[in-house]
Parts: sequence; C-alpha cells; structure tokens
Amino acid sequence: MAGVLASLVTVWATAQTPPPAAEIYTCTDAKGRKLTSDRPIMECRDREQTILNPSGTVKSRIGPTLTAQELSQLEAQKKAEQAEKDRLKEEKRRDQALLIRYPNQAVHQKERAEALAHIDHVKQTASTRVADLQRDLATLSDEMAFYKKDPQKAPIKLRRQMEEINQALAAQERFIAEQDAEAARVNSRFDAEWVRLTPLWRMAATTPQ
Repeated sequence: MAGVLASLVTVWATAQTPPPAAEIYTCTDAKGRKLTSDRPIMECRDREQTILNPSGTVKSRIGPTLTAQELSQLEAQKKAEQAEKDRLKEEKRRDQALLIRYPNQAVHQKERAEALAHIDHVKQTASTRVADLQRDLATLSDEMAFYKKDPQKAPIKLRRQMEEINQALAAQERFIAEQDAEAARVNSRFDAEWVRLTPLWRMAATTPQ
C-alpha cells in the first residue's frame, strides 16, 4: 500500500512540474526592430541571432542562414520563376482562346480573306473618289488654261476649287496608303497566328474526342 501511495505522489509531482522553458531567439532586423521568438526568426535570416536561456543569459549564437545578397538573389529568382509561370499560363490561355476562335485552317483562312476583302472594298471606294476628283480637276484645269499667261487673273473661286480638290486628292492618297498598311498588318497578324495555330491544330487532330 505504501508503495502505491509513493507512486501516486510521484505521478502527481511530475504532473505539477512545469515543462522546461523554451529557448528564446532574439535579433535586430533590417528595419532596426528588436525581435524575439521561441524559434529562429525568419526576418533575421540574413543576420546573427542570439539564443537565450530561460534565465535570459546567452546560450549561443547562430549566424545568418543566408546573406543579404543571397536573399536578394533568391527573391529575384523566385520572382523570375513566378513571372515565367504566369507567362506560360497566359500563353496557354491565349492559345486556348485562339483555338476556340479558329478550330481549323479553313475558318482561319476565311476570316483572313474577309478582313482583306473589307480593306479592298474601302480602297475601291477611295479610288472611285480619286477618279471623280481627278475628272473635276481636269475640268478646272481646262478653265485655268485661259489664264496660263497670268494665273493671278483667274477667278478666286476657280483657284479655290482647284486648291480644295488638290487637298482632297492628297487626303485620299493618304487614306489609301493607310489601307495598304492595314492590309499588311492584317496579313502579319494572320501569319503569326498561323504559325501558332498549326501545332495546336495537329494536337487537336490527334487528341481522342
């Protein structure tokens, strides 16, 4: 009986004994803040940390796990890796959207032809306008021939009309040049899409439905 009581007393005493206090880590971070923790401090990975006993005395010191330069390089590497992941994710999203819009070569070719046909129609309208202006200018030039020796004697209205037609012709020529540039941009875009879509079409064709 005495032995049982002794055992119970021992168990009770053990239960009442507090666990040993944890070590205390302390350091001053890059912002000058004094930090403490019961585990290594992440903010001080680039500098020395002091480990204190529960009594507050110094137990030991640990050096930086990474130097400031190493941390900077690590952060730069992580950012680059994340940027690459984001780029690939966005590229995949664009590819999927492109494939949905152009599920096969025929659809892509048809849209290119329609875009170029629209530009050609606009150019034809502008060319018709140019022809009309040139005819009007020829008529006015015939009238102006009467004043060939002294153009300043030509009526102001006649000179103004010729000036306006010449300005309109220049504007139409600029417009036609812009349409030619637009046609080049359209072809360039569709050419780039064709290069991107060709392997996607192949993959789609070999993927079981």
